[in-house]
Amino acid sequence: MKTNIKLISLSVAAVIALTACSKKDEQAAAAQPEPAATTAAPADAAPAAMEQVAINITGAGASFPQPIYAKWSADFKEATSGQVNYQSIGSSGGIKQIIAKTVDFGASDAPLTVDELNAENLIQFPTVIGGVVPVVNIEGIEAGALKLDGETLANIYLGKVTKWNDPAIVALNPDLTLPDADITTVFRSDGSGTTFNFTDYLNKVSTDWASSVGVDKAIKWPTASSGAAGKGNEGVASYVSRIKNSIGYVEYAYAKQNGMSHVALKNAAGEFVQPSADSFAAAGDIDWSAAPGFNQVLTNSETAGAWPIAAATFIIVHKNPENPEQVAGVLRFFDWAYTNGDQAALDLDYVPFSDKAVELFKASWSEVKDSSGNAVYAQ
Repeated sequence: MKTNIKLISLSVAAVIALTACSKKDEQAAAAQPEPAATTAAPADAAPAAMEQVAINITGAGASFPQPIYAKWSADFKEATSGQVNYQSIGSSGGIKQIIAKTVDFGASDAPLTVDELNAENLIQFPTVIGGVVPVVNIEGIEAGALKLDGETLANIYLGKVTKWNDPAIVALNPDLTLPDADITTVFRSDGSGTTFNFTDYLNKVSTDWASSVGVDKAIKWPTASSGAAGKGNEGVASYVSRIKNSIGYVEYAYAKQNGMSHVALKNAAGEFVQPSADSFAAAGDIDWSAAPGFNQVLTNSETAGAWPIAAATFIIVHKNPENPEQVAGVLRFFDWAYTNGDQAALDLDYVPFSDKAVELFKASWSEVKDSSGNAVYAQ
C-alpha cells in the first residue's frame, strides 16, 4: 500500500508486536489464481490458500463511504470473482443490522465505544478517512468561494442566522454578493454517522449548540419546521441540488460527483481551508494505537491545514460469528482493499491509511474466532 500523503504514524515496535506478515507476502497472495471454490480454508491456512476461496458477503451501514466501497467491490470482483453486496442505509442502520446478525459486516462513521463493543462482542476497524463538507445552492457562488466559520455554521442550523446576507456571513465574505434570501437548511432524516461528525464539530465550536442540541447520530433539528430532511448522503445532496438558497452537509465524494458548491471552513488553527485528501489527512495524523477499540473522532483538529470536519469510517464484525466462513470473507475483502485500494480511495478524495496503521488494524482481526477458538482468517 503506497500513498504520497502524510498519514497516521505508529511506533514500529508496536506494529512488529502486533503483526506477523508483510505487505509483500499479502501482495503475493493476492496474485494467486481464483478457482471456483465455495468452502472456507482452514484457519491456519497460508495466505495464498485463503486467496483461493470465492466469497459472497453482505454488509450495510454508513452512506459516507459508499462511493469507495462500491469501487472496491467492483475492482475486487474483477480481480477475484468475489461478490461484495453493500447497502447504504446509514450508520445507525448498519449498527443495528450487525448486532441483529442480519449482515456479515456493519459500517459506521460514528465509532462505537469500548463498552458498546464489549456489550455485543464486536470489534471495529477503520478503513479510510474522508470529510464532511457543507454544500450550498446559491446562484453565482462557485465551489469553495463562500467562507464560513464554525460559530456561523452552527447559528445557521440553530436558526439564528436565517438570510444569506446576514451581517455575520457578509463579514466573512466581503468580496461576494450574497442574496437577501432565506436560508433553507437540509439535514439527515436517518440515524447517521455523517450527522454524528457534523454535530460533534458544531458541539466543539459553539457553546449555544452544545447547551441546546448536542451530539448524536440523530437529533431534533432546531430548523426542522423550515428545513428539509433527506435520507442518506444521497438524499441530502439531492435536496440541496434542487432547493435554491439551501445548505446541507455531505461526504465530499457526493459533493464532487454531483457538481455541488462546497464552502471553505475556518479551522481551529485559524485558517480557511478547502476540503481535499490533503486536508483530511492532516486531521487524521494521529496515533491510533492510543485509542482502545480505535474509537477516535477527528473533528476540529488543531493541526495546520486540517479540514475541520474530517472523519474516519469503520467496519464492525462479531468476535465469535455464527458464520465464520462469511466473516473470513469480510476480512479477506478488506485485506485486499488495504493492499490494492489506495489509488481508488485517493481518486475519490478519501485518505488511505499508512502500512503501519493498517497492520495495527489487521492485528485486531485475531480476536475474531470460530467455535473452536481458532482465528477465522489467517493473514
